[in-house]
Amino acid sequence: MTHKKRIYLVEDEADIRHLVTGVLESYGYEVAAWGSGRDARQAIQRQAPDLCIVDLGLPDMDGLTLVRELWADVRFGVIILSGRGGTSDRVLGLELGADDYIVKPFEPRELVARVNSAIRRREQLTTAAATAETGRARFGGWVFDLGDLTLTADDGRQDSLTAAEAALLLTLLKAPKRVLSREQLQGPDLDRDDFPYDRSIDVRVSRIRKKIEEDPRAPRLIKTVYGAGYLFAGDVAWLR
Repeated sequence: MTHKKRIYLVEDEADIRHLVTGVLESYGYEVAAWGSGRDARQAIQRQAPDLCIVDLGLPDMDGLTLVRELWADVRFGVIILSGRGGTSDRVLGLELGADDYIVKPFEPRELVARVNSAIRRREQLTTAAATAETGRARFGGWVFDLGDLTLTADDGRQDSLTAAEAALLLTLLKAPKRVLSREQLQGPDLDRDDFPYDRSIDVRVSRIRKKIEEDPRAPRLIKTVYGAGYLFAGDVAWLR
């Protein structure tokens, strides 16, 4: 029997909670919903979901605060659901670690596509981590571990990646010294209607650079190839 993926929804508007729950359950997901960040926190402590969808306008806290807390838990992904549709809000949400950003009002099929994409991305990382030759990669003084989505420096410093960041870094590491377009880096999200205007790839590259580059403003490892995409310029060794 196939295990149903568990999704937690944190949304204070009852109508939207019922809509999102109904749509996702009709696609085979197990959904639990709460109207406050505090209740969601308690539920996550009891049992972690596969994905958490968070509204930014919560009654008891700023949703961005909750997103900032949640992204550090590599057990699940985070999608923001918000009426704040400005570019700056989307970029801020991604910079805080969200895997994706859905603007209200939304089409149910778009919601399902985004959720499917986030779940699929994490499953791909889990599969890659289970493959002996691609479990860990060494590059530029760092070791990237797909098992727990961590980066460990030679001096012992450690940092975490979101599933979206880890998937992007994995794609770059598997094709060193090659220019990859944003379309190639976007992977399973390519069917999104807003892809040509989406800055998620650039934001994720920026976040990764802040973690692995000595000077993110003059990167040595992840190079921008203007008009073409990005290139991983370092040497990569896959560890067993």
